[in-house]
Amino acid sequence: MEAQQPAYKEIAPRLRGLRDALDMGVEEMASKLSVTPEDILRYESGEHEIPVSYLFNVAQVYQVDLTVLISGKEAHLHTASLVRHGKGMSVERRKDYDYKSLAYRFIGRKMEPFIVKVPPKDKEALTFNEHPGQEFIYMLKGKLEITLGSTVYTMEPGDSLYFTSRTPHALCGLDGQPAEFLDVII
Repeated sequence: MEAQQPAYKEIAPRLRGLRDALDMGVEEMASKLSVTPEDILRYESGEHEIPVSYLFNVAQVYQVDLTVLISGKEAHLHTASLVRHGKGMSVERRKDYDYKSLAYRFIGRKMEPFIVKVPPKDKEALTFNEHPGQEFIYMLKGKLEITLGSTVYTMEPGDSLYFTSRTPHALCGLDGQPAEFLDVII
């Protein structure tokens, strides 16, 4: 049985295709997205993970649907999009996190809601991320530790946190258990 190829291998050609369709060079796109040209080439190579925050930024700046970038399929719902429990579209954002998009079928989204599961890990294994926009986390299950800049927050079910995503942040589950939360990126 053949292993499924990582999502970024399918997303990379769509990113290259978008840049080609816009007749835009790497430097120009990097400038508009506030990333380095090396980031653009890395994400377009199909050899590296592509942060969903980067895809969200591309979608916003170039007014393309995030669903198209991620899945290659058009979102098609205008009025409402019901996603049943456990049926969100899996998004490979980071290898150690499980992301499920909750609005992938809705056209013209102004935010990107996800259900995220983060495993427990050692402090040395934390990976920091930063990206344009703002983020809202609402805890559902387990305990989450989020390092936001130099501040560490511990969150439990019912807790919420709203922050600027430009602040470097890293997440991990506590007490040897994964943490599950609603994550909304705008």
